[in-house]
Amino acid sequence: MSAKNHVPSPLTRLSEEEGLFYSTVRQFAEETIAPLVRTMDDEQQFAPGLLQKLTGLGLMGIEVAEDLGGAGGSFFDAVLAIEALATVDPAVSVLVDVHNTLVINALRRWGNEEQQQRWLGRLATGTVGAYALSEAGSGSDAFALVTRATTVEGGYRLTGRKLWISNAREAGLFLIFATIDPAAGYRGITAFMVEKDSPGFAVGRKEDKLGIRASSTCEIVLDDCLIAAENVVGEPGKGYKIAIETLNEGRIGIGAQMLGLAEGAWGHAARYAKERRQFGKPIAEFQAVQFTLAEMATEIEAAKLMVYNAARLKDAGQPYVREAAMCKYFASHVAERVASQCVEVFGGNGFVRDYPAEKYYRDAKVGKIYEGTSNMQLATIAKQVLGGR
Repeated sequence: MSAKNHVPSPLTRLSEEEGLFYSTVRQFAEETIAPLVRTMDDEQQFAPGLLQKLTGLGLMGIEVAEDLGGAGGSFFDAVLAIEALATVDPAVSVLVDVHNTLVINALRRWGNEEQQQRWLGRLATGTVGAYALSEAGSGSDAFALVTRATTVEGGYRLTGRKLWISNAREAGLFLIFATIDPAAGYRGITAFMVEKDSPGFAVGRKEDKLGIRASSTCEIVLDDCLIAAENVVGEPGKGYKIAIETLNEGRIGIGAQMLGLAEGAWGHAARYAKERRQFGKPIAEFQAVQFTLAEMATEIEAAKLMVYNAARLKDAGQPYVREAAMCKYFASHVAERVASQCVEVFGGNGFVRDYPAEKYYRDAKVGKIYEGTSNMQLATIAKQVLGGR
């Protein structure tokens, strides 16, 4: 079955090839990442060598063509990898998510042939990508940005600051949005690919976050950063379209991350319920606990179908904006509820760092916030459904 030629029913499960890919990534996460999770969370950084292992498994160039060093996979494959990693550590998952669904996908769709040859191979074989849109005064109103790109001989000079940039500390390539004409509003926004070692470019303070702490989220400082004209992605003034359409794809990735997080939390809760004994028997034998686990499983299944369907539609070239917003909205709410219930199943042990429940709870909160808050998703959904689709 090829998602590119056929749009399956939302009830379609994984093909044999897809199931094998998911199982491979899940096994890697459980065997390689799981022992590192607590230390990475405490130290707020990825373990040495982990990025190389992710690259070696092909997870940093899932949709990049094989002749450029990538895996030659589909968007759905990227979604499966994000989900599988998030069951063990959502922080690692978001690294792979931003790199693949935002940076690589933007270059694959909007970059010219020379740019794709120049950068996609690097991104697939060891260079991490970051996506820099947000600023201090432009969050949900993403296009109120003030970072300026001034025309100079041979290119542009970028000046401004970006905030909340995931992968910033690890990245070597940054897709940065700036305006070439503030008076033109969103029509002046332009996308630039910027190398980390560009003069005038600096990674600023790393945020001390509630969750996904191993994933770096930093400020980017652009102090007269000189960028060549050939580093413009798409066309000058087309950055708005690039950002909007890339984020629509990225929301499916966040849906997959939150789905995986919920699955991981549920797995720990179910195992603990079978082990924890009270009143002479495992708490899993009490109906109240059974009903809690059953409700969690039901919501996870619903989120899975929504995420998978949105990804299938995207791969098939069908409209998917509504489904992307819905799966991101729903999966992030499911993740928060399931993670909260996981803490309650663990009881007092769920409230301490000796057990995994509290980390899933901390990691879940950001799902309602980044790559479009829940209110922004509802606005998109309302526009789509009331507009007749």
